[in-house]
Amino acid sequence: MKSVKNINILKKSEFVSYFQNIFEKTKWIADKMYTKKPFKNKQTLFYTAIAIFNNATKKRALKILRAHPDLAVKQKLTKESTREQKNAKLNECILKEFNEFQHLNKEYKQKFGFPFIIAVKGKTKKIILDSFKKRVNNSISKEFITAKKQVEKIANFRLKDLVK
Repeated sequence: MKSVKNINILKKSEFVSYFQNIFEKTKWIADKMYTKKPFKNKQTLFYTAIAIFNNATKKRALKILRAHPDLAVKQKLTKESTREQKNAKLNECILKEFNEFQHLNKEYKQKFGFPFIIAVKGKTKKIILDSFKKRVNNSISKEFITAKKQVEKIANFRLKDLVK
């Protein structure tokens, strides 16, 4: 983990490499964050990252949502997503849970055009599945807003893991 002081002296390539996955596979946010240096403290850094995301066009926001992986799948994930899903034990699903996740992943993506996104940190498989079953019934506009809020939570968790 780096301190804000250390982050402020990073070269652009180092900075972007360090922060490019706070929003799943979204290097452009890290690029834009770099232009906002120096950061007084980690709250300023966090606020800047979230503000850039919230000011993104709908097209760019959708691209970020679509960059997120499905839950409980055997696919190559970013190290951050791998760690988060493993900590929520999504890699230890019994067959019934795995099949349920697969069905919900497919239904959700067909309806909304992006994968189900939830900040899994501190949540159990049951809580995640229950939320999945509830949110798949949301309207498209409500779910877009909910997914964006979850992306913000994920980004905050990831930033807290990266910065002292």
